[in-house]
Amino acid sequence: MRQSEIQFIRNQGFTAAHPDHRLYVALMFQPRTIAGVTALGLVLQSGWLFVALSAVVWWGTVFPSRNLFDATYNRLIAYPRGLPPIPVAPAPRRFAQVMAATVTLTIGAALLSGATATAWFFEGLFAIALMAVVLGRVCAPANLYLRLTGAGDPGASVPRRVMAVGRDPSAGARRLRRGRVVAIG
Repeated sequence: MRQSEIQFIRNQGFTAAHPDHRLYVALMFQPRTIAGVTALGLVLQSGWLFVALSAVVWWGTVFPSRNLFDATYNRLIAYPRGLPPIPVAPAPRRFAQVMAATVTLTIGAALLSGATATAWFFEGLFAIALMAVVLGRVCAPANLYLRLTGAGDPGASVPRRVMAVGRDPSAGARRLRRGRVVAIG
């Protein structure tokens, strides 16, 4: 399994020490399906399609054990192949679903009200986010959740370095504790 796949699983809130590749494939079913529906919505510029997509995603957020994407995957893919079903979404995954549902509702409302520039802006934003998930295995909303709540290992999801000036590492640490960051790289 690729390191990026393991990191994706962990950023979604699943904490297995050695995650299975089948879990990664199962977790990618929802974003891939949403990407397909979004592509259709972009071509048709249908506000109602985005509103419907938002309703389905909101449903899965409010009732995580009744998520329609997970139910579809379990019924059509997992059960016939003898694979384990998708577990109920942990908090980081639900947070990402809330953001997706909110953006798709914004797109739908903008299209229905004739605010095409607003719709195009959010469509572009959403398309970029979907490509990051589907192609890059990076879910920015789940990472944001982990950063805001302090859960998980933010250093693993968002690499950053703090470099202190001087040879004595403890001196640099003292400077950083007082709130004076010397350099960020």
